[in-house]
Amino acid sequence: MKRITIAKGDGIGPEIMDATLKVLKAANAPLEYDEVQIGEQVYLTGNTTGIPTEAWDTIRKNKILLKAPITTPQGKGYKSLNVTLRKTLGLFANVRPCNSFAPYVETKHPDMDVVVIRENEEDLYAGIEHRQTNEVVQCLKLITRPGCEKIVRYAFEYAKLNNRKKVSCFVKDNIMKLTDGLFHTVFKEIAAEYPEIESDSWIIDIGTAKLANEPERFDVVVTTNLYGDVISDITAEISGSVGLAGSSNVGEHVSMFEAIHGSAPDIAGKKIANPSGLLRGAIMMLNHMGMQEIAMNINNAWLCAIEEGIHTADIYEEGVSKQLVNTMEFADAVIARLGKMPQNLKPVVYESKGAIKLHNYIRENNTVKTLNGVDVFLDWSSGSPDDLGEYLSKANGTLELQMITNRGVKVYPNGFDETFCTDHWRCRFEKTTDTVSNSDIIKLLSDIHDLGLDAIKTENLYEFDGVRGYSLGQGQ
Repeated sequence: MKRITIAKGDGIGPEIMDATLKVLKAANAPLEYDEVQIGEQVYLTGNTTGIPTEAWDTIRKNKILLKAPITTPQGKGYKSLNVTLRKTLGLFANVRPCNSFAPYVETKHPDMDVVVIRENEEDLYAGIEHRQTNEVVQCLKLITRPGCEKIVRYAFEYAKLNNRKKVSCFVKDNIMKLTDGLFHTVFKEIAAEYPEIESDSWIIDIGTAKLANEPERFDVVVTTNLYGDVISDITAEISGSVGLAGSSNVGEHVSMFEAIHGSAPDIAGKKIANPSGLLRGAIMMLNHMGMQEIAMNINNAWLCAIEEGIHTADIYEEGVSKQLVNTMEFADAVIARLGKMPQNLKPVVYESKGAIKLHNYIRENNTVKTLNGVDVFLDWSSGSPDDLGEYLSKANGTLELQMITNRGVKVYPNGFDETFCTDHWRCRFEKTTDTVSNSDIIKLLSDIHDLGLDAIKTENLYEFDGVRGYSLGQGQ
């Protein structure tokens, strides 16, 4: 017997978890359960993390978490527990298979079979935000080489293990040339190590449009955290229903399995929720744990119920569906079909090939890092860009003002009157001598303070092996 952790969550969570556990028991899955309380009720006790210490201990001990949807209370600065779990436990890979079940579940794309593999720990989901001025808030987008390498390699290893033919990269590096540019660069580097797997890259906007309109042209998609969150929901929805999709969150030590949908408090307690998303997450869990036979049995029984028209309200359609069932009745329908194979939908066959290989990150030798200057951000609303430039020119020394931008657009020198400016200014100072040091930056900040200006943030400007490590201003 294998002991795992379960969390019944909030909203419809307890209902769909009970249905899922009933199926697992009927299929003789050799599992024992430790239940933990996480989510809304924990938040409301005053625990701002939404998870108590003893729950962390149980999850880390058992290594496997099957989690129903949870609710994060609105407002008051509560952080998403889903994000906290993924990042704290190092669950770097989110895997969301989305395929259609036509003609039994309505979809415009009867042949789609796409897996979205999403980086799970960084990007804008680092959640580092600041209000810097009266008018401007900031969110930091953090992309790391280790994070890129782990998720891209995982995508290719997933494709290799599951006989997938192509991996597509979705980025926006025509705009975010450093952050998304790093992800794209790493993708191309690692793709070269898998010549037997086709690879291509898409700008996220047109890629998403093509994915929504022609999902059949995609196989495995790998992307950053925010993009992956959005496109995996799009992909699940166009396959037929978000309520049918499960997902895995895989780390080096712990893994978590869940439905991709939320806690749906509007239908909680009505016993009408579709348990399929969580059940299919549990199937992924069984497969991950090496219990392929049990996973196949449940999955094929689920397919039988779907093709025989045993449907919950979210996918029920007159003329196609044969029987409208509630949450537990659907679970019973799956149980009644254990040991059977679907007649029209393609049966699932899992080959036991072992686990996906996870590679340790190897840190490169240190590059030569050269300080070129500093961007100083100011809170200022007392005049025009030219007025600010005139003030700041008085602070020139070993660091000299080169430009001022507002919301990324160059407004000094030679700005346009048509450019709207808020109260948040980036003022770029670059070195006038061969070398510059942090003490020069401190002197500059002191001079700016003496001018009566409010410096709210700085970002040092570096070259790495002679390559500029910072973006130009738009219009520079």
